Amino acid sequence: MTIRVVVWGENVHEQENEVVRKIYPEGMHTTIAKGLSEDPVLKVSTATLQEPEHGLTEERLAETDVLFWWGHKAHGEVSDAVVERVAKRVWEGMGLIVLHSGHFSKIFKRLMGTPCSLKWREAGELERVWVINRNHQIAQGLSDYFEIEQTEMYGEPFTVPEPDETVFVTWYEGGEVFRSGLTWRRGGGKVFYFSPGHETYPIYYNTDVKQVLKNAAKWAYNPAPAWAGIEKAPNTPADKAPNGPLTIKGETLHKRGEEGFR
Repeated sequence: MTIRVVVWGENVHEQENEVVRKIYPEGMHTTIAKGLSEDPVLKVSTATLQEPEHGLTEERLAETDVLFWWGHKAHGEVSDAVVERVAKRVWEGMGLIVLHSGHFSKIFKRLMGTPCSLKWREAGELERVWVINRNHQIAQGLSDYFEIEQTEMYGEPFTVPEPDETVFVTWYEGGEVFRSGLTWRRGGGKVFYFSPGHETYPIYYNTDVKQVLKNAAKWAYNPAPAWAGIEKAPNTPADKAPNGPLTIKGETLHKRGEEGFR
């Protein structure tokens, strides 16, 4: 089995901020991709904001099983057309892993339908990530908890829909807590949000964080064929009903062959 993974990175801070560039000289997307590539099942490539169509053409997405998304400063620069394209692929069955500040990305807010807001603080404090769903596939290979030496605080309330599953809950040195690992299903696709990953700290080199991401890619993988046409609302004529043909009774709103209202 091979799982085709694309790591999408905004690739802005690495170009503009010396601190980030020193930690991730090849770009955060490349570091994340290298960590994932430690698992031979995962065939990993990258895409960035600066590429034509942000590196996410229809053809590229059609060949992607799981998409990782990291963004922060340039959410507004992501094309709405690409966002809709990604959402369609998730509905069809592609997995989506949203990382850290990607909670405010267009694609995450599109799929969640909520503000996706939270509290935050940059103080380089300790983060303790508690595993509260030990049997979950994303938590395999982890202990009861793992620690990140320095991190950005993300605090509740996190205004997302009630998740299908809560895998991780984080405690911060300053006292806040946060639901740091959450899952949802959207159409045929699985979505996982994982909060650790602030760019001014070397979090994506952390062994436990890398394990979570590798596990998440396997969890989000859907081997079924793409659910083609899931976003459409086709009319089934009376003469094509399973127990048809039916005799149409009463008046109708639509003329024969007319598209439905959306």
